[in-house]
Amino acid sequence: MDAEIFKAYDIRGIYGEQFNEEDAWKIGCATARFLPSLLRGYERGQTNMQSLCVGRDMRTHSESLANALIEGMISTGVNIIDIGQIDTPQMYFAINHLGTCGGVQVTASHNPAKYNGFKISGIGAKPVGADTGLKDIEHIAMALLHTKGKPLGSVVKRDLTEEYKNHILKFLNPKIKELKIAIDASNGMAGKMVPAIFGDLPIEIISINFEHDGKFKHEPNPLVEKNLTQVKAAVKKSKCHFGVCFDGDADRLMMVDEKGKTIGCDLMTALMVPYFLEKDPKAAVVYDLRSSRAVMEEIIKNGGTPRRERVGHAYMKKALRDSHAVFGGEVSGHFYYRDSFYTDSGMITLVHVINIVSNAKSQVSELIKPLRRYFGSGEMNFEVEDKKAKMDELTKRYSDGQIDHLDGVTISFKDWWCNCRPSNTEPLLRLTIEAKTKEMLDEKVAEISGLLGKAV
Repeated sequence: MDAEIFKAYDIRGIYGEQFNEEDAWKIGCATARFLPSLLRGYERGQTNMQSLCVGRDMRTHSESLANALIEGMISTGVNIIDIGQIDTPQMYFAINHLGTCGGVQVTASHNPAKYNGFKISGIGAKPVGADTGLKDIEHIAMALLHTKGKPLGSVVKRDLTEEYKNHILKFLNPKIKELKIAIDASNGMAGKMVPAIFGDLPIEIISINFEHDGKFKHEPNPLVEKNLTQVKAAVKKSKCHFGVCFDGDADRLMMVDEKGKTIGCDLMTALMVPYFLEKDPKAAVVYDLRSSRAVMEEIIKNGGTPRRERVGHAYMKKALRDSHAVFGGEVSGHFYYRDSFYTDSGMITLVHVINIVSNAKSQVSELIKPLRRYFGSGEMNFEVEDKKAKMDELTKRYSDGQIDHLDGVTISFKDWWCNCRPSNTEPLLRLTIEAKTKEMLDEKVAEISGLLGKAV
């Protein structure tokens, strides 16, 4: 087992090269030893509190890895509820719906087909990352010398499709108008879940890449612009109201308008602000610090409380819980909901977008137009060995601006701002710049790029 598969938020690597079924057994055993230790303060007598959920995505090796994971888990005496082939948000639903002490989804999310991995959640579907237990699981797994053990726990299979569908659709306005939507499932789990959840609605779905054949027609990462080519073409050809592209495990999505133009996920957050705050005035809304200033301005304009947070689902979910925020949006395409256990969900996001578009008198491009009031660079990467020294240099260069260190360094002026944050795993600095004019954006990109070096 390659120790490099243990990342900041999950376990992920190349199947057959960095890990295999034997390693999955050890990870399962380690997880089943660790998660029940978090039960202090909870009622252990609850029916499923000593159990764990296990699910998997559609990758060709996911089923065998899930089976090995389960074998390792039941060797500790923990009982397993196998919920089968699911999207990752269904795991969060299952943990809360069934009342287990956690669960594991076998998935590599948006990575290429040769990758796989494990997303681990604890009680209430709280994320288990490097700072909240993943290092403990790594230490236990790496110390195991064999994969032997009697199956002391039990395994039961549950199909939660109907319960999950009901949970998703409880957020849908029952009076939606007929819509035509292009959906690119990226040959991922949306290809199974979209028909199961939305198939009975008055919506015409133009299906793209819904097949599960072990291959991806394009990388299952909707943040990469070229991966939106098919959904954009379908929207324009079929005259759809809008289109969406999901990632591999369907917890993230990107949206395009009726003209096939990409809508940044920060602008999707801004679009949803009045919709949520109308129902819950003065509520907090969480957004990641790479987001356009338009997000904060929309929250304040609509009477809400803006909560700016560092990048990463663990931080976003904690911020949501701490502030009881009604929802949150991240530039990566994760959208989080208080009324869905403070977790992210691609399917629930699609429901809310359907509600908004169905109720609107204008086309999507017109709804987004007033939110495109700034010019952004997107996130750029720079290869830098001494990341701290470069950030210090940047801070010194713009010391007359408003500076904070919530995540890396953010420097703000009246007409522009930038955030420069270090990668957790690579010798990279990630830079985001936004300005009031295109000319100013180009000037600052050139200026700061010159300071940081060559973009990669």
